[in-house]
Amino acid sequence: MLGLRTMDIFHRVVGEGKPIVILHGVFGSGDNLFTASKLIAAGGYKVYLLDARNHGLSPHDPVHNYKVMAQDLDTFLSKEGLDKPIIIGHSMGGKTVMEYSQHYDNYSKLVIIDIAPKAYKPHHSHILNGLKAINLAEVKNRKDAETTFSEYVSEFGERQFILKNLYRKDNGGFDWRINIDAISNAIEDISSEIALTKEITAPTLFLKGELSSYINEEDEKQIKQTFTNCYIVEIKGANHWVHATKPQEFVATILSFVKR
Repeated sequence: MLGLRTMDIFHRVVGEGKPIVILHGVFGSGDNLFTASKLIAAGGYKVYLLDARNHGLSPHDPVHNYKVMAQDLDTFLSKEGLDKPIIIGHSMGGKTVMEYSQHYDNYSKLVIIDIAPKAYKPHHSHILNGLKAINLAEVKNRKDAETTFSEYVSEFGERQFILKNLYRKDNGGFDWRINIDAISNAIEDISSEIALTKEITAPTLFLKGELSSYINEEDEKQIKQTFTNCYIVEIKGANHWVHATKPQEFVATILSFVKR
């Protein structure tokens, strides 16, 4: 529809029942939400965990923006024959869901996790600089990579999350699952605003973490102007990674919403 080059993206499936499609955030993969997806699937749903382009096991491509990621999603839904699924997206995935809603209508409900449509100041430079500083030719084990990366990323949990992208090749060397160059070149696009010009009347849940600053009161006003049938729910004690910091509350809130 949008005339951009799309690709067949990798996915995993959990459970059986009504389809739910989940999109992860930047530097992540579908595996980040695998534990939550099993709990959601137990409620009677077939959950599709997608790896975005340039992430996980999906192909790499120099183009990385929300228009083409929305088209990747539409291509996936068409290929799998999914009709009116529930679509869930976290952070970058949430913005992809918003972009998708502006150009397509193959969904029944939407869940957007801790992200607003606004532009954010790019704040991933320390991560990208750290990734680029790791000389894979000299890495003998994961500890070598973490030692270098820790000079750029101080928080242990964040380092562990990012370094999940490092894998050992058949020849014994290491490589990245993420396309560092493409993500680095697209960081302004990833942080950019989603232009909301079309009213969305489908039931939509916005989940926000109490300890996160990604969605504020002004954002909520803008959200409600476009998503006129939306619910905004704050998860107590959760940060931006709502599904990781408060998994039980995250799953319970989503199941309550999708079963309405």
